[in-house]
Amino acid sequence: MSATIQARLDEETQAALERLVRRHGLRPSEVVREGIRLMDEKHKAQKRPKLIGAGRFDSGIPDLATNKKYMKDFGVKGMGKGRKNPAPDSAR
Repeated sequence: MSATIQARLDEETQAALERLVRRHGLRPSEVVREGIRLMDEKHKAQKRPKLIGAGRFDSGIPDLATNKKYMKDFGVKGMGKGRKNPAPDSAR
């Protein structure tokens, strides 16, 4: 498959293209193709970071992440709230 493209280059980019053509003895189209290949490789190599442990643990509760009943009083117990008989300060 072959495709023809047109691109407007600013002066700086045009000068860079001309330097690459002279330096490497390539045609402008070869420089553009190589540039596209290099960009493709560069961006392909950058993988998204993975979450460690994501999806590895099974609680056996199918709706754990969506059912609000599992979050009732979550975090309250450790803060001294919600206890029926809090321990006196001297017992700590």
